[in-house]
Amino acid sequence: MDIGLYFGSFNPVHTGHLIIANHIINFTGIDEVWMVISPQNPFKKQQSLIDSYDRLALVELAIGDYDKIKPCTIEFNMPIPSYTIDTLTYLKEKYPDHNFKLIMGSDNLVNFHHWKNYDVILKYYSILVYIRPGFEDVPYLKHNKVTALKAPLLEISSSFIRKLIKEGKSIRYLVPDAVYEEISLSNLYK
Repeated sequence: MDIGLYFGSFNPVHTGHLIIANHIINFTGIDEVWMVISPQNPFKKQQSLIDSYDRLALVELAIGDYDKIKPCTIEFNMPIPSYTIDTLTYLKEKYPDHNFKLIMGSDNLVNFHHWKNYDVILKYYSILVYIRPGFEDVPYLKHNKVTALKAPLLEISSSFIRKLIKEGKSIRYLVPDAVYEEISLSNLYK
C-alpha cells in the first residue's frame, strides 16, 4: 500500500490541510494519507502548542469517517523533538509492506539540508511537494525523488487561526465545523 505521510503540528488542523491531503489522494496514486501529529517540531517553539492529544482529537474530528485519511500518533512514543528520518525508519520496520512517501510544501525544501539525515531520506523515500507561492524554484525540487504538485492552496495557517482566536474573532469556515465546535466548547487556544 502506498502511504503519504503528512507531518505537522496541526495546531490546529485546518481546511487547507485537508484540501492538500485529499488532493494527494485524488491525483498521485497514494492509497492513504496519514496525518502524523508531531509532539514537537525541532524547528518550532513549543510554547504555542496545545497538548498532543488535544491536537489528535481535533485531527480525528476533522477527518470524520473518511477512510483514506488517518491520524498517526507514531511520534507520541518517540523521543522529543522528533526527527523525520527516525519516524520513517520506525514506520518502515513496523509496516514493511507499505511504501511511504513524504508530503510537504515547497517552503520546507529551502531548509531541507538542515534536516537530520536528509540525504538518507532523499535516497530511500519519495517526496510529494505541493508548490507554495514564492517557493517555485527551491533546492531539491528537481531531484529525481521529488514530485512537484500543483495543489489548491488556501492562504491560511494554524498561527493565523490561533491569532484570530486570541483576538476573539471567528474561525468559522477556516476549520471543519466539528473542529470549530470543539475549539469553541473547550476554550482551546485562549
